[in-house]
Amino acid sequence: MFVILVYDIGERRVARVMKKCREYLTWVQNSVFEGEITRANLYRLRRELDQMIHHDEDSVIIYILRTTLYSKRVILGREKGGFDEIL
Repeated sequence: MFVILVYDIGERRVARVMKKCREYLTWVQNSVFEGEITRANLYRLRRELDQMIHHDEDSVIIYILRTTLYSKRVILGREKGGFDEIL
């Protein structure tokens, strides 16, 4: 499956969360990751992030797409993260 993960994390935890997301997904730009991931790895990532964040302060949103067949990616301005695949 293809996922897009976005987060808004407190300063003290943001580096750890970013590092964890990079283990599973491709960094696209500040606080945004995307990529193909297995169900098992998505479960692991969710569990690990759930243990890192403060639920009363932080937010993580994961968009799960079953297919990228009908999707398109449009970038305005400089592309960050060096990811070349189409979303």
